[in-house]
Amino acid sequence: MPRGLILGIESSCDETAAAVVERGARTLSSVVASQIATHLPYGGVVPELASREHLRAIVPVVRAALTEAGINLADLDAIAVTSGPGLAGALLVGITYAKALAFAQRLPLIAVNHLEGHIHAVLLQERQARASDDAGESPNNSSEQQSLALVVSGGHTHLYLAEPTDGTWHYSLVGRTLDDAAGEAYDKVAKLLGLGYPGGPWIDALARFGDPHAVPFAFSQIKSKIHLGGKPPRTKAAKTAPIAALDPHFLFSFSGIKTAVLRYVELHGLRDEAGARVPRMLAAGRAPLTRDEALALCPQPTLDLIASFQHAVVGDLMKKTFAAAESLDAGRILVTGGVAANRELRERFAAEASRRGIRIAFPTLALSTDNAAMIAAAAWPRFAVGEFAATDLTADPSLALGS
Repeated sequence: MPRGLILGIESSCDETAAAVVERGARTLSSVVASQIATHLPYGGVVPELASREHLRAIVPVVRAALTEAGINLADLDAIAVTSGPGLAGALLVGITYAKALAFAQRLPLIAVNHLEGHIHAVLLQERQARASDDAGESPNNSSEQQSLALVVSGGHTHLYLAEPTDGTWHYSLVGRTLDDAAGEAYDKVAKLLGLGYPGGPWIDALARFGDPHAVPFAFSQIKSKIHLGGKPPRTKAAKTAPIAALDPHFLFSFSGIKTAVLRYVELHGLRDEAGARVPRMLAAGRAPLTRDEALALCPQPTLDLIASFQHAVVGDLMKKTFAAAESLDAGRILVTGGVAANRELRERFAAEASRRGIRIAFPTLALSTDNAAMIAAAAWPRFAVGEFAATDLTADPSLALGS
């Protein structure tokens, strides 16, 4: 019986990652090469630079993952790679290298959807916990159950109903953003205020020093567009996930609050208040830890604006996620993706889930952001049923998940 060692490779955006996971439940290694320093001067990911950095990092990152796991390529049972969605050039670096390794080692290649990987980041954590409780015995998936998954990151805000079926998983799209992803709104607001990139950690660190009710941001109910005659509007990621058949109550839109922040900043003269001070804290490698540090970085009105922005975004995510869970009678919610590392989001989601008597789970902070352990974990059910990629596998930047 194979040991079930899968090498995962992830290169969908600005993280070059490789990991070795055993039977989808035990992480032997996880290595991530970040490109934050490369993209920091631009305030966002530059696709051409991302591809170049992936080319530089892919070989040493995979070698480091194998070394950390204490194995050789000959010990692997399969190789898994992210095939989409993501940046085309970045995806191709990982796919090309994974195909070459699989061919050279005569190993099966497994294509994994990046969004499915984020969902399995939570499932991986739970499987590892069960394996520890079983004193090292081979884990099983008997306790995995239907769940509502919120994938919320810099590029995605999606709601899926995830159901285990015949040893693998089936995903049904429940809701998604019409425009900006939540994490994208965080990054753009942070850039507007002169904060560092990525913006999410900065806003989360500063929000606790402001008044979340100081600026009354609100989200209006999304309605179908009469002039479209039931056809899906042409929005970002329109190919990635259709919206015409989705319940408007479970659709998100974050472009409006981003614009509202811009107007507020212009009206109150708050633009780039932090711009001269951020580089010093970036050089120190940390965000503000005390109120005095926060005030030295931003005046109180800016802190109040940041706190109000975060409170509104988290509130909208909560409202629609729990409404969907109630509508679908889901007994468990999985919250995953880069924004799932947000402190306020975790606290408020956990409190609301406890109040409603719904189970909720988050990945570890390390598994929230892009990583390859989640890709290897998501590949295990496919390996078990022999679902391997064709030799002509290529990148699909707008790859959809589920039905």
